[in-house]
Amino acid sequence: MTIAEGCILAFDFGLKRIGVAVGNTLLRQAEALQIIHAPGNDAKFAALSKLIQQWQPVLCVVGLPKHPDGSEHEMSVRCQRFANQLNGRYGVPVVLVDERYTSAVLHAQRGEHIDDDAAALILQQYFDETP
Repeated sequence: MTIAEGCILAFDFGLKRIGVAVGNTLLRQAEALQIIHAPGNDAKFAALSKLIQQWQPVLCVVGLPKHPDGSEHEMSVRCQRFANQLNGRYGVPVVLVDERYTSAVLHAQRGEHIDDDAAALILQQYFDETP
């Protein structure tokens, strides 16, 4: 998939929180942006709509959790559904990136809510693995 130059938003999707990071195709560096704390889907997508409108991304990257052996995680289907909703609602291409250890590694290091930093790691992984 060839991506136009511009902003990329990345998401570490969770049932309680969604971590968000931003980067661009020119610098290829990810930066933690914010954590969306919203009580329901309507509130989550209202916050996401504001971000999409503000940043006008050319691509969204969503972390796809997997077990260490590469098999699907219980959150895999939910993350895939979230990615499909982003694409369907906003018309922005979406790429799923294996996030096998991002949140676990950060949580072990800092022991606090690190969803935005996990999103930044997911986006940086995308940049590092994509020519």
